[in-house]
Amino acid sequence: MTDCYAVVGNPINHSKSPQIHKAFACQTGQDICYEALLAPLDHFESTVNAFRQKGGKGLNVTVPFKLEAYQFSTNLTERADLAQAVNTLKFEDDIILGDNTDGAGLVRDIAINLKIPITGKRVLLMGAGGAARGVILPLLQHQPVELVIANRTPQKALALQTQFSVYGQVTAGEYTCLAGECFDVVINATSASLDNDLPDLPVGIFANNALAYDMMYSSEPTCFLKYAAQHGVRYLADGIGMLVEQAAESFNLWRGIRPETKAVIADLKR
Repeated sequence: MTDCYAVVGNPINHSKSPQIHKAFACQTGQDICYEALLAPLDHFESTVNAFRQKGGKGLNVTVPFKLEAYQFSTNLTERADLAQAVNTLKFEDDIILGDNTDGAGLVRDIAINLKIPITGKRVLLMGAGGAARGVILPLLQHQPVELVIANRTPQKALALQTQFSVYGQVTAGEYTCLAGECFDVVINATSASLDNDLPDLPVGIFANNALAYDMMYSSEPTCFLKYAAQHGVRYLADGIGMLVEQAAESFNLWRGIRPETKAVIADLKR
């Protein structure tokens, strides 16, 4: 019997998740169907319940419903609990397991696909919203020498420092505090790229051989990646690899098998 999964969001037509998971299913021989599910902004819970009642086994959750998915879950993984956001739901009897695979997808793309180490490096995370919150624990688990969180509203960054310092060396503040600092890995977790905008980064922020990574992706380089290239950064990456890797984490949670990702990433980039 075919098991059904979906990605739920609003808007949803742009989602690449159906293409990704169909490729995973073909590769692994798993008998699943996967669709894109549009939920009205005020009907997330009823949309999910209708999907469950029809026998749906799990969902990926995208904007703007990750907080509602967190609140909807009956059980949470540690990383979802800390992120206070859920992007993957697994349904089993009366249990609704909420997970957050974003951070695992990010660090796997950086450390394995791009072959750029995080361990022992100075990492700058730009932003303190839900996207940033979801990747802090997986980044710290790779043991950077320091993780610095910068945000236009410093209080939000400082709150994350307080929450996550037990897991590693975390400091936080506003962008002006970065003057004179440089980092081996600079990750843009803000939504600024959607508006063709850029946080106020001081000159000299990129170390030699630094990686500039934008968690957003588009057909053209983002404003942040253009800025990094103009300042001599050789290693540039957008969020396509993270998108596929977090999907593989979800697929593994649902099906107990981890698909290969490199060919799928290459197909999407083409």
